[in-house]
Amino acid sequence: MVNKRIRRTITAALMAGVMSTATVVPVMAASNNDANLTGNGKDVKNVILMISDGWGYNQILATDYYTEGKAGTQVYENFPTQLALSTYSLGDLTTTDNADGVYDPATVWENFNTLMNNPTDSAAAGTAMSTGVKTYDAAIGVDEQPEDLTHMTQDFEAQGKATGVVSSVEFSHATPASFVAHHESRNDYSILANEMIKDSATDVIMGAGNPLYTDNGDNAAVPNYRYVGGADTWNGLVDGSLDVSDADGDGIEDAWTLIQSKAEFEALQTGETASRVIGVPEVYTTLQQARGGDSQADAYAVEQNSNVPGLDVMATGALNVLDNDEDGFFLMVEGGAIDWAGHANQSGRLIEEQAAFNDSVEAVYEWVEENSNWGETLLIVTGDHETGYLTGTAGVYDEVVNNGTGVMPTMAWNSGNHTNQLIPFFAKGAGAEIFKKVADETDTVRGAYLDNTEISEVIRTLID
Repeated sequence: MVNKRIRRTITAALMAGVMSTATVVPVMAASNNDANLTGNGKDVKNVILMISDGWGYNQILATDYYTEGKAGTQVYENFPTQLALSTYSLGDLTTTDNADGVYDPATVWENFNTLMNNPTDSAAAGTAMSTGVKTYDAAIGVDEQPEDLTHMTQDFEAQGKATGVVSSVEFSHATPASFVAHHESRNDYSILANEMIKDSATDVIMGAGNPLYTDNGDNAAVPNYRYVGGADTWNGLVDGSLDVSDADGDGIEDAWTLIQSKAEFEALQTGETASRVIGVPEVYTTLQQARGGDSQADAYAVEQNSNVPGLDVMATGALNVLDNDEDGFFLMVEGGAIDWAGHANQSGRLIEEQAAFNDSVEAVYEWVEENSNWGETLLIVTGDHETGYLTGTAGVYDEVVNNGTGVMPTMAWNSGNHTNQLIPFFAKGAGAEIFKKVADETDTVRGAYLDNTEISEVIRTLID
């Protein structure tokens, strides 16, 4: 049975002529009347979207309990707009009715295992948030055809605003790539990296993937250029010889300034900056999660890499570059390895990664307070999907159990994959109240919820 959201979606798509009745799939989220998309955010200048890849309600709780000993301690947990978010993708494109993976509150709570059915991946979820269009798993910035979609970053750039993406995993990985690039497969990292670096108008790109280092931050015996576009692209970034796009539209190529060391990232947080910065810390796949040692140890029991910046430092540095543009900017910041810890059911490293993301939100919040204001800047904190089906009791949808500050909570992993459950959504600042108007679906457990495509819908309305 196709739920209300999908019925509206199909009707809108048929009227727009974007699909035939023979291949009915939910291409876009339900569209709300423009009359609903009004509020105090019409003059929004800056938008910051922060994505905890793989988070859910229990990931937040577990981290709060470990770091603070109680729930509700994060700055975003006190934001005025608090909703849930559905994350489903198109799923199986071979079927004429694609409703199996859709989040349906009427049936999802009938069986514990239902939430493990047909979850999205990060590529489809990121693309939905960036473009406002549902697509298939593994798609980066393309629809099911696959034809290129328009990222909302491109809308910002068309208005002369700066754009940037920051991640704690490889910058060409699914989430950061899905806000910049266009390709049929998330796995073609070199193609994605080259589009991001050479062809996009993006002003800041930051993330792991350094070909010269290992996951422990040691010098690599053999360089691996997989995530940076190949040896030629990397060497061109290093020596400044790389042919790149004209990011600001003045007819002149805008070269990248490459930074790699922890000291360079720290210095970028204050003072004058280059107009276009690509930052690739001295580590291979993640800042911390993939380091050696006992991967199942309690949080912080294994010494962390000391040669890389934190996600908070990277985010602050990115903001210091982007605010060079007086017209405003869009920034996406991803805590990418929260998902990786969830896949591996690593309770300790999950808490480490979520805590690092929390620190980055705190840093961004402080930047807004000190360098902007909530009348011109919108800050969104959410995720792309939940990973690991984290609960307090195996086989039961309940909360993790608080055992006090510095003590691992009681946690049960029920999957090594993504789930289709609703995830938290928080917003503060210019236009944040509009999301409440758009959230016209209701879940019996989580209350009012948005669809991930509606993030792009609201943001585009605010800057239109």
